[in-house]
Amino acid sequence: MSATATRSEYASLLSSTLPAVIRNEAENERCIRRLEELDRKGNRMSAAERRMADLLTLLIEDFEEKHYALKSDLPLDVLNELMQANNLKQKDLVDVFGTPSIVSEVLNGKRGLTIEHIKKLSRRFHVSPEVFL
Repeated sequence: MSATATRSEYASLLSSTLPAVIRNEAENERCIRRLEELDRKGNRMSAAERRMADLLTLLIEDFEEKHYALKSDLPLDVLNELMQANNLKQKDLVDVFGTPSIVSEVLNGKRGLTIEHIKKLSRRFHVSPEVFL
């Protein structure tokens, strides 16, 4: 496809999608749905569609970093934030820590996270182990 045709297709995508800085959850969801539509095309995505997907990705990441970023980088604060975001209680982490008393000690700051705890937590919450270090 020629550069002119790609620009024309991209312009058409821009006018139909009307991407802009995302200001609320509804706009974010709309952009996510549009990005998912493009992603379903996989390798069949045109150059213009890839550019649109890149733009939507940047807009979504910007919104989510501002609105969903973890408030602290201390391991215990990260764990508490993840628990709150997932509506988990202390008892829900026994499978990670082994016993209710260890969960309690960790959450009260009396015991640190072990390497094994960090591995299990990162798998449980689908995050990098680095967030707990």
